[in-house]
Amino acid sequence: MAFGRLERNERPKPMGEINMTPLIDVMLVLLVIFMIAAPLMSSSLRLDLPKSEAATQSDAPKFIAVSLAPDGGLYLGEEKLSTQTFQQRIGELGRANAELEVQLRADKLVPYGQVAELIGWVQAAGLSRIAFVTEAPQP
Repeated sequence: MAFGRLERNERPKPMGEINMTPLIDVMLVLLVIFMIAAPLMSSSLRLDLPKSEAATQSDAPKFIAVSLAPDGGLYLGEEKLSTQTFQQRIGELGRANAELEVQLRADKLVPYGQVAELIGWVQAAGLSRIAFVTEAPQP
């Protein structure tokens, strides 16, 4: 009898299974990240843009997006603004950089008069480079 011996004759057996816990943890973290990021990647403003054969993307280095919604809402980027606030902000942008391109997105249902009025505000702010954004027709 060997009392007090701390030696082992048997070695531990190798694990025959993969530990799934770290993999599941990583997958749950990625799921949460995508659930939070997915709504931020889509635009909140939905416009039915006119279709045109000449629709090409502009490669202007500096531009601002101006949108006219069917309900008459004015958007500077993704921010909805009142008429006075829009004119003030576009004036500030025009004074800061007169070479800035304005990419105008107007829904098909917006009357031409509102589009022409918006163009007048942009030109009065000192911005002369205006691009009309359209969608390419489906083949």
